[in-house]
Amino acid sequence: MYKPLADEIRPTSLEDVVGQRHILGPDGLLRRIVESGQIPNMIFYGPSGTGKTTVARIIAERTNRSLRKLNATTAGIADIKRIIDELDTLLAPGGVLLYLDEIQYFNKKQQQSLLEFIEDGRITLIASTTENPYFCVFNAILSRSTVFEFKQVLPEEAEQAVLRAVAILNSRRDRPLTLEEGVTVRIAAACGGDVRKAINSVELLFSAAGGREQISLADAVAISQRSAMRYDRDGDDHFDILSALMKSLRGSDPDAAMHYLARLLEAGDLTGACRRILCSASEDIGLAYPQAAAIVKACVDSALQLGLPEARLPLAEACLLLATAPKSNTACVAIDRALADIRAGRTGPIPRELQNVHADGTGFEREQGYKYPHDFPHRWVKQQYLPDALKNARYYEYGDNKTEQAARRYWEEIKK
Repeated sequence: MYKPLADEIRPTSLEDVVGQRHILGPDGLLRRIVESGQIPNMIFYGPSGTGKTTVARIIAERTNRSLRKLNATTAGIADIKRIIDELDTLLAPGGVLLYLDEIQYFNKKQQQSLLEFIEDGRITLIASTTENPYFCVFNAILSRSTVFEFKQVLPEEAEQAVLRAVAILNSRRDRPLTLEEGVTVRIAAACGGDVRKAINSVELLFSAAGGREQISLADAVAISQRSAMRYDRDGDDHFDILSALMKSLRGSDPDAAMHYLARLLEAGDLTGACRRILCSASEDIGLAYPQAAAIVKACVDSALQLGLPEARLPLAEACLLLATAPKSNTACVAIDRALADIRAGRTGPIPRELQNVHADGTGFEREQGYKYPHDFPHRWVKQQYLPDALKNARYYEYGDNKTEQAARRYWEEIKK
């Protein structure tokens, strides 16, 4: 029976695990916990191919508990009950170490069915997930578990796994294959931090070698095209890239903005890119360059009409405009301050002179007391607009850009 190479050469000790030095290094917290032998309930969170399952297996081998494995994509309540029935029997005299993969696919009832046994220690849970556990794991489980984040493996770390896979596959051949310069670097860089993907690429290259004596760089490039990017339209990667694009625009870094825009477009997420760009025009550029909103809207409309791949052109123009434009978030701050007052119940009656009454427009405006600004010099007259309870509130502060400073000087001259 065929067994994937990535599974066959899975590390059996923490020293052989690729990456994750922040938790598995000599002073890493997870390493010290494992070496103590006192295994708590844990949740491993991170991208696929970063060692979550491997570390869970290594931990299981170091305990005296019976290991049971479930994958939440296919398991159900019946599978959990079978494990519970084994407790306090000869099948699990020391309790059970349950490795639950993809816990985000268990609903609330399925997760809660484990609580009693996690609480009394008969089940030690090690769960893994590729999604943020604070969003997909219920609080009762989270409060009884320690979360460890597994980070994307760096190319130089993934290269170690690639070289190991090459050595193993060459040891099984009568005539070992040589690798053209740059092959291992390409595979390690193109796997997107997924060690399993890198090893699978090596295995495929060896399978496709046939009678050749060398694996070419061209073959490595062909097998790794479009594989370096992680993207899940409904997962963390989606929101991380959108967040990075927005923050790059806000931070006035046009190169980073181009990078994250390219990642979104390569994944075909035209809508997500357009929404972030439109938002940045008002949130981050705002009154420092008010025309940006109209220009960006035109670019977005063009992109949606054109579709990909041509949509990349107006969107790139919009991103570069926003990244290099002067910045002001005064509009964002002002509306958020006003909303905070509303949500806190600080409102009050609308001043009488601002109310809409039946007499308006029929010659009785003076009874209401409203002063029409256009009847006064410079189209302005001093008048209270906020409710009495908020008459001294200040939500808007002029930004330090030339557009808002010009407006400030204009109104200071008139209102003095």
